[in-house]
Amino acid sequence: MAVLKPFKAVRPVRELAVDVAALPYDVMNTEEARVIGEGNLFSFIHVDKAEIDLEKGINPYSSEVYEKAKDNLTDMIKKRILVKDNKENLYIYRQIMNGRSQTGIVGCTSIDDYENGVIKKHEFTLASKEKDRINHVDYCNANTGPIFLTYRANKRINEITDKITKAEPEYNFVSEDGISHIVWTIEDENTIMEIRDIFEKVGELYIADGHHRAASAVKVGLKRRKLKPNFTGEEEFNYFLSVLFPDNDLAIMDYNRVVKDLNGMTLEEFINKIEGKFEVEKLPKGKKFKPSEKHTFGMYTENNWYKLTAKKETFNDNDPVLSLDVSILQDNLLKPILGIGDPRNDERIDFIGGIRGIEELEKRANTDMKLAFAMYPTTVQDLMKVADSGNVMPPKSTWFEPKLRSGLFIHELK
Repeated sequence: MAVLKPFKAVRPVRELAVDVAALPYDVMNTEEARVIGEGNLFSFIHVDKAEIDLEKGINPYSSEVYEKAKDNLTDMIKKRILVKDNKENLYIYRQIMNGRSQTGIVGCTSIDDYENGVIKKHEFTLASKEKDRINHVDYCNANTGPIFLTYRANKRINEITDKITKAEPEYNFVSEDGISHIVWTIEDENTIMEIRDIFEKVGELYIADGHHRAASAVKVGLKRRKLKPNFTGEEEFNYFLSVLFPDNDLAIMDYNRVVKDLNGMTLEEFINKIEGKFEVEKLPKGKKFKPSEKHTFGMYTENNWYKLTAKKETFNDNDPVLSLDVSILQDNLLKPILGIGDPRNDERIDFIGGIRGIEELEKRANTDMKLAFAMYPTTVQDLMKVADSGNVMPPKSTWFEPKLRSGLFIHELK
């Protein structure tokens, strides 16, 4: 039983939506955010990464930064850049990227569902990253960035969204990266109730992207419960901002790896070692290789691409984790041969989202790195199988595009 709650969104006035909407805080560093903020005083990046409005060099995790985030959010509301809806609604958020669309329902999900496993996870979270967003949510008294959830597609939900999206949208704009963002408001009480009833029967939701934001929002809610021991469960802090997409709308991009060195080996020694676990095919000079099926990998080093095909003993397709290509590469090559046991913290490895293209892999391997691996994308079904099994994926297994924009919907906790 999954709870989906309507809420009074704080959101941009229509004519400023394109200016307010910003990429999430965790896909850019402070300097990149500063450039965006200097070019756009309406951008929500002034809330999500408020250090850009303070002196350079300030610790981005200091209390001054969180206070500035709160002040910037308050200022945007006072100036009516952002306004609060008069009644509790659900919303539809559609994104179109390269001709492919994904259409989600925006509402609030329950911290109890997260705690009880109705909302399923597939990643570990880091306490340091959680602490940052806990402070941000607590100071702002709001969820400022939505959690990206998915569910198994439901025919009736599709029918409802198809009907509503035939009407004139509330927002319809194209962001600077060419992605279309279209929003409709669901105000009809009967429709809201039907959607809520359907999700109660759907039963399970899965975090696609935003594990740290979700964990932080939940911990703020639990903290507020302790401060108000007579809470009823209806207070807004019992819920967090989410966008729910059907699984068949989503596409996961490849999440590739680059490595700094060959762990003291010559290229010949390295290839001899990996041939114990992979079939290795050296491609003609100038020919690239991007995997088109599971259990194959592209490898680039010293101006040459290789096709690697995992041997049968390297994987178990009956195991939701061991069948993943990211597991196969980690367990059979990165760890035993290259000595990278903890990819989360090893400075010899870096990760590159597939949106950058394999040309970026070549560039990195030819400059600050030595070796690159092009991966076949993990699927949404893989993600669900891992989450259903109660396990977690290896680090950097999924890269979702397009990213949900922050600032289009804010959920106040008071």
